[in-house]
This record gives sequence, structure tokens and C-alpha cells, in this order.
Amino acid sequence: MSSFFWNKVLVRSGAVRWIPKFKRLFRGGEQSFYYLSHRALALPIDDLIDPALFPDVQAPDAINLALGSPRCELPLGAPRGLHELRGPSPWGQTDLRRLIAERSSTSGGLYDPEEETLITHGATGAFGAVIDTFIDPGSPVILFDPTSPIFVLGLKHRRARLRWIKTWLEEGKTRFDLQAFASAMRGAKMLVLADPANPTGGVLASEDLEQIAWWAQKHDVLIYRDESFGQFRYDPTPTTNLGAMPHAATRLLTANGVSKTYGLSSARVGWLLGPKHLMRPTMLVASMNAPFVSPLGQQAALTALRTGEALATNLRDEMAGRRRYLFESLQGMGFKPAFPTGGYFFWVPVNHLGLSGREFARRLLLERSVLVNPGEPFGPCGQDHIRLSYATDEGRLREGVQRLTEFMTPLKPPCPVEAMNPIASELPAVVESQR
Repeated sequence: MSSFFWNKVLVRSGAVRWIPKFKRLFRGGEQSFYYLSHRALALPIDDLIDPALFPDVQAPDAINLALGSPRCELPLGAPRGLHELRGPSPWGQTDLRRLIAERSSTSGGLYDPEEETLITHGATGAFGAVIDTFIDPGSPVILFDPTSPIFVLGLKHRRARLRWIKTWLEEGKTRFDLQAFASAMRGAKMLVLADPANPTGGVLASEDLEQIAWWAQKHDVLIYRDESFGQFRYDPTPTTNLGAMPHAATRLLTANGVSKTYGLSSARVGWLLGPKHLMRPTMLVASMNAPFVSPLGQQAALTALRTGEALATNLRDEMAGRRRYLFESLQGMGFKPAFPTGGYFFWVPVNHLGLSGREFARRLLLERSVLVNPGEPFGPCGQDHIRLSYATDEGRLREGVQRLTEFMTPLKPPCPVEAMNPIASELPAVVESQR
């Protein structure tokens, strides 16, 4: 019989908690064995945790005669410190993991940078590693509708069974029917969410986060949370940290990256945080799929995290101004978008025009050369929506709004702003310049 067969038998029977190699893998989290997917159970665990596979030495006066590639002295202008970087680690660079762990506190203190912080190929790489580790074909996974197409595509590729929970925006908060959510959680393997949400820009309220944590504990459901747009929260009211809730602490995996906040999409650096009994098998799966995030990209990410806080804050303030401008502009055209409190998107219904989101986007591109996202890839409710981004610079945003206005004129006369939204007059005036 294959080792995979026996691994399955041992895990499903519970006997695996006494097998030394699995005990070394989970290090105290043996009760979580049954979370693993068949793909994770097929890992050559003994080989992957063998220190001879990735030998390293930390002593400053040591001589490394096990290098897999020569050192190359780059020309002047290369990032400082790049020559001093050590060989690749499947977990990622130590300094970067330490900084990320320090900034991501939980109820028990800080994440352990050694065993609870994994550097990935962007936030997308973190999601891919998680679903490869824990999701089998047929595994029930809960998604909020609408949500990022990356989640949908990744889960469809792994042949998961999707359970959709309809959401809506209420004063900038992502709301959902609690009874439908509680029912969907029964028998589910994982809940996948983003906070703030893409494409709506909604933020989960503290009371809803408490419900999510409680039901996840009751039905033993893993929680995957993407915080890629976490820097773009415009409501100053603090929200309870999901990771600080005792019901969620042992089952929460949190992803983020430098693409959204710092504009470093080309670096392809993200990270995943979580309890060590979940992180170690995830690291092993990631090392088999796409190991060793670029050291150059990690160095760029480290520099951005160390020095870019002020720039990130200024960018958020600029986005807040563009958000108000686009909101008032869309109202003036006759749209009824909800006002987001996070991200940099508007989720806009277009069904009042007699067009689907896909047809609206197609015609707008053909007739006015303005590209927007049709809503269909974001979930079942997206057929009658489009997603508008205000992440572009202010000049191009204003030009895009002008073209959209011209496109809308023959379709539907604009409605008075006051008739559409009684509180519109209380919103800040249109931002004429960005400071």
C-alpha cells in the first residue's frame, strides 16, 4: 500500500496523533490533523522536514560550503543590504517575518516569526497554499457574495463546493443574514472572506465578527481572511480584531501583501499568519508548489514596510477624497452606489438601465474607451453590477468620469441628487485638488 493510503487511514482513524513524523509536523496541534487535504497528506513529510534538505548556518564567522548558487556582486544602485542576504528559506527572510509578526498582534501577544509567519508569492500565493493544504474536491467552502474572483477561481480549480452568502452594504458595513450564515456553516470546511471587501468596499462590523468567530468554533470551520485592503479603512471607529477573539484564534489564517498598500505588485511578496499547527503543513505545501519568494522582492517589501508608513497614510487620504468625488459624480448620473468605508472600489448596480454588467462594460469600452469590471466574476449577485476603481490618478479619474457621463446621457437622464439620497447634501464637497 502507498504511504498516502496509510496516511489517510491514520488521520481518519485518529491514530495519527501518536505517529512521530506527524507529531513533529504539527508540534502540539495534533487535534487538527483531519483538516488536511489529500494533497497535503501525500507530502513526503520526512523528507521535507529533514534539515539536510535546506541546510543553513547562522554563526557570523561560519563558512558556507553548501551554497546552491554563487554570490553575484550587483552594480551600484542595487538595494542596500542585498549582498548580505542569506540563502533562501522556505519560510522567507527572517527580518521581514519579524517585522510582519511584530505588527500583527493576537490575543496571546505576537505571532511567532519562526513558525507562524510565512512569506508567499503575493496574497494570491498565500490563498493558493491554504486551499491546497486544506481543501479537497467536494469540500464545502463558504464565500460572501460578492467577493474577489481570485477566491472563486481558486476554489473552482480545486473543485470545492461553494456556499454563497448574500451580503449588502449598510452605512459602509458588510451585512449578511445571520440565519442563512449559521445554516451554511454547518458541515463547512472553510470560510473565505476579505475585510475590507472586494468589490464592495464594505467592512465587517465588530458584532458580525463575533458571530463569525462563534459559529466557526461551533462547527469547527477554518477561517481564511484576506486583509490586502486593510490600509484603506476610512472609518476611524476601531473594529474588533478577529484574531483577538478566543473562538477564532486557533483556526484563523490571515493573508496580506505589499501590492495594494505600497504599489509593489511586481515584487510579488505577500504573507500568511496563523497558528503553528496550521502554518507548518501550509509551508510544506507551499514549498512544493512555488518555493523561495524572490530575495530581491522580499528586500523591497522590507524597505517598504520600514519606511513607507507616511506614504501609505497620505495615499489613504487621497483615496478618501477621490471616493467622495466619484460617489457624488455617480449619483449625478443616476446611479445608486452604496458608500464604501474601505478599499478603493464602488460596486454599482446597472439593472435600471436594462443592461447587464457585462453588456454595460462592453459598450462603455467600445464607445468611450473606458474600462470597468463587469460584476459577473465576483459572484451570483454580480450579473447586474459593475465595479469602478478610483485607484487611478486624479486627472485620469476625472477624464474617465467625464466620458462615463457622456456615455450615460443618451441612456438615462440624470436624477436629482437630493431625490436619490437625502443625505447627499451632507457629504463633503467635491475635492477639487489633492494635497
